[in-house]
Amino acid sequence: MSYGLYIGKNLTSDGHAWLAGYGDEPSSHWLEIIPRKKHKLNKTISVGVAKNADMPGILTKIPQVQETHKHIRVSYSYYLGVPAPITNGGLNEHGVAVRDIWSTSRKELINMTPKNQIGLNYSDLARIVLERATSSREAVKIVGNLIKKYGESTYGGNSHIFADSHEAWIMIQFAGGVGLWAAERLGPNSIRASRPGYIEEIPIKQKNNPNFLYSDNLVKFCKDKGWYSKGPFNVNKILGDGKGRWKGVQWIEEKIKKLSEKPEKISLENIVWAVRTPKLTGDTAGYGQIVPLFNPDFNDLRMLWHSPIGAVASPFSPVFIGQNIIPEEFMMHRYLTVGESHRFSDERKKNEKDTMSHVSQGVESTVSAVYECKRLLYLILQNEKLFLSVATKLFENREKDLIEKTIHILNTAKILLKKNEKNLSEKILNKFSINELKDGLKLVQILSKNMETHIRQTKGFNKSTKPKSFEQIW
Repeated sequence: MSYGLYIGKNLTSDGHAWLAGYGDEPSSHWLEIIPRKKHKLNKTISVGVAKNADMPGILTKIPQVQETHKHIRVSYSYYLGVPAPITNGGLNEHGVAVRDIWSTSRKELINMTPKNQIGLNYSDLARIVLERATSSREAVKIVGNLIKKYGESTYGGNSHIFADSHEAWIMIQFAGGVGLWAAERLGPNSIRASRPGYIEEIPIKQKNNPNFLYSDNLVKFCKDKGWYSKGPFNVNKILGDGKGRWKGVQWIEEKIKKLSEKPEKISLENIVWAVRTPKLTGDTAGYGQIVPLFNPDFNDLRMLWHSPIGAVASPFSPVFIGQNIIPEEFMMHRYLTVGESHRFSDERKKNEKDTMSHVSQGVESTVSAVYECKRLLYLILQNEKLFLSVATKLFENREKDLIEKTIHILNTAKILLKKNEKNLSEKILNKFSINELKDGLKLVQILSKNMETHIRQTKGFNKSTKPKSFEQIW
């Protein structure tokens, strides 16, 4: 389902907005930095879903643009048959951040979706925005135009949050195969949690309202179906699940609102808590991501905070647009990667269909950050009362120190970029990020070793097949 949280700049101690959240899928996840690329004229890209998807369709090709932006993203290997690699978003060199969050459509729309649907899937849309958009408003228009021209392949309804340093937009794409979508602007005083994504009332009688955008056919379609006749046009009630803000959304939005009313307002530490709290984050969270939506003098200074799995069991570390290397431990590994269970890293199998691993043998010879953090999560759950507070405190102490270090390294990189020392700036950003990602992983491994020792010396491991979990609100 995933989780997204946007906080406007007027509510924060840093004076800029934040976009945070996590992806909510069970398969493997890995961190990627995709360079800016130029593409040949007439190049195309494959989009959509295949016939083996849970809601089947037909893969099609659409034109690629001549140049795509550099961006940071997390990819993963499976969700409802959508072709891998899949992404829920990230951050691009122009400061556009993306979070993808499930948002179901009403049953009639799901049922009327063609079995041979064509068009871009949710991951295609997230990736293309990272590749092409220079603002969040432009992101909405790019997605709207692509859906209108090429269609959308749905798994039952979806949403995105697109954000930049000035504003953000929550955009809902509805099932049905008729290109329905709606978008609402989030401004400097906004607090918006999505799980699922929702939009309530749209002022359809106010033409050209700057805070709302929607497909040309949205209102007419609903009238033709008999779902709307007059009065307020509540998008969630008419086209969604009709539940409005779910309990978890209400809880976290109220918590953030109270924090924003304090004199010190909302800090990065508060946002880390909002993504880490076990009330919201557990085994389903595939990774954590926090994007500071500031507008630096140089695009290379844009960054995000990354945790390899849900931040309840993994620390955050900085990743910069201005770097070009990530550690092998954070790349794609075979652990939980769909299809790898029948593949080999062995040249004798290279002539047999789909039997060669898609993972580099060199990368696979390193430890997997995702596996190590998952192991820590399950160790914490063996004795939540004792272990969770210990891990959380160590993560918080590390991150408090790391925030100061990161500010210093950004200032150093800024000085170098002003002197046109781009290569040197890249080197120090690479070194700093790689060291911190690895140090965070070492902390996870130390915690795991100590927790395992404690368990073996006390009650031992519970071998019941019924898993333990946090008491979550959703």
